[in-house]
Amino acid sequence: MKAIRRFTVRPVLPDPLRPLSDLARNLRWSWHAETRDLFQAVDPERWAASGGDPVRLLGSVPPARLEELAVDRRFLRRLAAAEGDLHDYLTGDRWYQTQSDELPAAVAYFSPEFGVTAALPQYSGGLGILAGDHLKAASDLGVPLIGVGLLYRHGYFRQTLSRDGWQQEHYPVLDPHELPVALLKEADGTPAQVSLALPGGKSLHARIWLAQVGRVPLLMLDSDVEENDLGERGVTDRLYGGGSEHRLLQEMLLGIGGVRAVRTYCRLTGHPEPEVFHTNEGHAGFLGLERIAELCAEGLEFDSALEAVRAGTVFTTHTPVPAGIDRFDRELVARHFGPGAELPGIDVERVLRLGTESYPGGEPNLFNMAVMGLRLAQRANGVSLLHGQVSRGMFAGLWPGFDAEEVPITSVTNGVHAPTWVAPEVFRLGARQIGSQRTEDALTVGGSQRWDAVADIPDQDIWELRRSLREQLVMEVRQRLRASWRQRGAGTAELGWIDGVLDPDVLTIGFARRVPSYKRLTLMLRDRDRLTELLLHPERPVQVVVAGKAHPADDGGKRLIQELVRFADDPRVRHRIVFLPDYGMAMAQKLYTGCDVWLNNPLRPLEACGTSGMKAALNGCLNLSVRDGWWDEWFDPDFGWEIPTADGVGTDPDRRDDIEAAALYDLLEKRVTPRFYERGPRGLPDRWIEMVRQTLSRLGPKVLAGRMVREYVERLYVPAAHAHRTMGPDAARALAEWKTRVRAAWPGVAVDHVETSASTATAELGTTLGLRVRVALGALGPDDVEVQAVSGRVDEEDRIADATAVPLKPVGAPDQEGRWVYEGPLSLDRTGPFGYTVRILPAHPLLASGAEPGLVAVPSEELVEAAGLLMR
Repeated sequence: MKAIRRFTVRPVLPDPLRPLSDLARNLRWSWHAETRDLFQAVDPERWAASGGDPVRLLGSVPPARLEELAVDRRFLRRLAAAEGDLHDYLTGDRWYQTQSDELPAAVAYFSPEFGVTAALPQYSGGLGILAGDHLKAASDLGVPLIGVGLLYRHGYFRQTLSRDGWQQEHYPVLDPHELPVALLKEADGTPAQVSLALPGGKSLHARIWLAQVGRVPLLMLDSDVEENDLGERGVTDRLYGGGSEHRLLQEMLLGIGGVRAVRTYCRLTGHPEPEVFHTNEGHAGFLGLERIAELCAEGLEFDSALEAVRAGTVFTTHTPVPAGIDRFDRELVARHFGPGAELPGIDVERVLRLGTESYPGGEPNLFNMAVMGLRLAQRANGVSLLHGQVSRGMFAGLWPGFDAEEVPITSVTNGVHAPTWVAPEVFRLGARQIGSQRTEDALTVGGSQRWDAVADIPDQDIWELRRSLREQLVMEVRQRLRASWRQRGAGTAELGWIDGVLDPDVLTIGFARRVPSYKRLTLMLRDRDRLTELLLHPERPVQVVVAGKAHPADDGGKRLIQELVRFADDPRVRHRIVFLPDYGMAMAQKLYTGCDVWLNNPLRPLEACGTSGMKAALNGCLNLSVRDGWWDEWFDPDFGWEIPTADGVGTDPDRRDDIEAAALYDLLEKRVTPRFYERGPRGLPDRWIEMVRQTLSRLGPKVLAGRMVREYVERLYVPAAHAHRTMGPDAARALAEWKTRVRAAWPGVAVDHVETSASTATAELGTTLGLRVRVALGALGPDDVEVQAVSGRVDEEDRIADATAVPLKPVGAPDQEGRWVYEGPLSLDRTGPFGYTVRILPAHPLLASGAEPGLVAVPSEELVEAAGLLMR
């Protein structure tokens, strides 16, 4: 029979065990080994059955066992130590508290998904895992962050395989009462709510669930409440589910509702109000509109409010391709804003203009969430050096007249939260070498000096560690493979072969990620005979563990999975290559630690960062990857291999895949496997162990989320907080009025005449020329602009590369025609073809960069020809 109603019955813990509840409700247990060990000691079998989830564990332990533990003095001592340790962690000073007083009082961090722990499945892939690592690293560093997301009642899908290897999706219902979250409540005990106005007089209501991620609160909005109609209740049903309007409502709830949730949380708890709002990808971009509406309600005009909001906003883009950005039909967006809908006090046209693709090649009928995110943020970044470069080119149309390298999008390369992803055995090896506290500091705060001790770890210890982790992976793979085959319909009698799958002494390659086509899951199958030879080599075999999910609507990705599964099902090779379904955090933590080589072969430059190889590296796994994302930045042959890319072979993707697959096979045959299997005088693979050591000591400090969050604080959050404090109502009005005046007057700004003291077209290195420039400023004055000399090497088409800009100074008053004269030195600081030009930019002390307004005046072509602006 089926129940007509469902309850969650919580255990009543005996008084001595009450601290267990606090330890279970703070997700720090997910990265704190001692706390997990304590929960395992409660009931090892039920701990395993709960998937390592303390909330589920405590809900299943029999009262008799709890009474037993309540008088177990040894257990109670461990419990008191864990409780004290958590208290010290939550209240003591961390890195942030030792910095200057100029830091933001709080930062709100918005993301559509958060991968904090497998016990809270609110993530689909890299974006969510990155967001979870950001929160955890912020907690470790003491950064006063507030995370903001949605609570999806089905999360992302669970993946199984059909008998013929086709991906099947399942959406289990998540009961928030069974998750490590709690409702945010008003002072009278009623659940706190936020509401959005919908067209037709309807409303979208949402409750706020709170997950405590160490020191960081994570607020998650849930529309499955009784006050909503059936359609509105389903807004937060699935991560990345539904059609356009469904996605739009999710993103409005995340952005607009999220700001309201932050205000509610700060009101109820006394948490400082955020000075900085960080938009992790465009999905949360509407948060800027809500903040504009708040300021308009206080009496500011739209343009002034826009300047105030931009000052304190940081926008991070994660996609290197336009297809990865959410875009909505303008009419759909228009219907949800303005009178009779949300933000009625803001002119709908102003809303639409923020997301308009008003650049060559843009679609004027589409509303672009990333474009809006960039227009609402004074500071923006990509997630690796290469991705920053790609992003500047991708969005250059928003800053016409500027070279791509001057587009105001910087880079903060992603990192990963080491305590989450490092195997306990790796931590213990470090603790044995330098002590637990120094090891913890090395994994959280970072700093290369803390990692230097890796050099002193004996080779034998490193090799034994790697074999132990590989052996654990082999056991995990067999267990998961057996479960997968049973789901595919196989009987126990058919599965005896699984006991021989993988070998703890064979070189193990890992490949696990989402399965869009550009990540090329099946590149390794390009020449199946060569792959088979590698797998079955009599002296130097390899084994491969593959995992990944295709988006439910991506049949192309599903076909790739099926192709790989069918190859892995072949009895000749199935003991050497496996595909594991339902890739998630719990599986990933075993994969990253147990593999010897992490394979990554995307189409360059389509991987924005790609952090899976970072997690593997922290466990002594070597990277074998295309030079994309973070590997392009930090690759070194001392600790890994690069797969050459066939960028220059035209656009034929088949030809490119053939060339790059052949390069992959060559690397494996000639360099990777020989190094793993060759033995030195002591019977150890000395050169391989040295590469592991280099990976840990040199890559380790770089790939940390602690390093990443420190960079965000120092390079983006602190400047944004300063700008926010400076941009009071009067300053915002003044800046908005100045921008309006400058835009209106800009057609009258021009470079009129350029002359130099050079008499020939050649000069010696170190020479300084005198520049004299006459400019028309129209209705503007010298205080409104900066006139610059821009110089550098030039290519065959006279384009300046590695440009240096030097401001010139006005001389005297305007002449009778209203022209101003600017002068300054031009230093010839490099040899070879050299060129310069001059330009005029708007200048104001409250601008983050000269490119911010997107206005520039440069010499006309006639003036360039007349002036002879090139020195060769």
